[in-house]
Amino acid sequence: MSSPTETVRELQARIKAMQGTRLESRGLPTHPAIASLLPGGALQQGAAYSVDGSVTLLMAMLAGPSAAGSWCGVVGVPEFGVEAASHYGIDLERLVLVPNPADQWLAVTAAIADVLTVVVTRPPRQASDGSVARLAARLRQRGATLIVLGPWPQTDAMLSLSHSRWSGIGDGHGHLAAREATVTVSTRAGARPRSATMWLPDREERFVRSHPVASLDEQRGTMLPNSALSNTGLSNTGLQNTGLQNTELPGMGQHDEERREALAG
Repeated sequence: MSSPTETVRELQARIKAMQGTRLESRGLPTHPAIASLLPGGALQQGAAYSVDGSVTLLMAMLAGPSAAGSWCGVVGVPEFGVEAASHYGIDLERLVLVPNPADQWLAVTAAIADVLTVVVTRPPRQASDGSVARLAARLRQRGATLIVLGPWPQTDAMLSLSHSRWSGIGDGHGHLAAREATVTVSTRAGARPRSATMWLPDREERFVRSHPVASLDEQRGTMLPNSALSNTGLSNTGLQNTGLQNTELPGMGQHDEERREALAG
C-alpha cells in the first residue's frame, strides 16, 4: 500500500501530465504576426489575455481565430469598428457586439463565454476577486478565450504597444497610410518580456512583422553610439531636445485625424 506522500506525488504527476496534454491541444489559430510572442506560440482556450488600450492590436488578436471559423464576441467596446474589423480579416457573420452592457458587463461576458470561442471585454471598473475567479473557472470549463481591453488580475499574458510611428504624411500633403509599432508581451510566469516590431497595419491594411522577435535586453543593445551621429550634430540623448516628439504633422486634415482614431484605438 502506498504511503500518503507517494500517493500525493503520483496524483501530482498525473495532473501535470493531463495539463500538458490539454495545453498542447487547446491552441487556437493565431495570426502569425502575434503567435510567436505568446506563451505556447498561440492563443489558448481557457486562458485570459489583456491588451493595453489598443483596439487595433485587439483586432490583430481576433483576426486569426475569426478567419479560421471561430465565433467572437466584443463586450463594452463601442468604438470597435466593423468596417476596420472586416478589412483586418475578422468575419462579421461570426461576430457578436454588445457595445454598452452598462453594469451588466460581467454577466454578459460570462454568458457569451458559454457559447463563443473568443470573448473581448472592457471592464468599466475593477471586478472583485470572487468574480474574476468564477469567470476564470467558466472559461476553463467552456474552453473559451478571454481578451480584456485594459488590466486584468488573472491574465496569462499582457500585450502592449510602444514606439508607434505613422507613415504616409508628406510635407503638407498625403494621409496616414501605415503604422509601425513595437508589440511587447509580458507573462505571469516571470519569463523575460518578448517584443517584435510590426506594421499595425501596413499600407495594404495587413498585420505583418517588420523586425524579428527579440527580448527587451536584446533591444536595449541596439542604440547607436554617439560617435555614429557625430557628423549630424545630434546624440542619442540630444534627440529628446529637438522638439520633434509628439508634435502636430503639417497638412494633417480632418480625414487623417479620423483615420488615426479609427485605426489606432
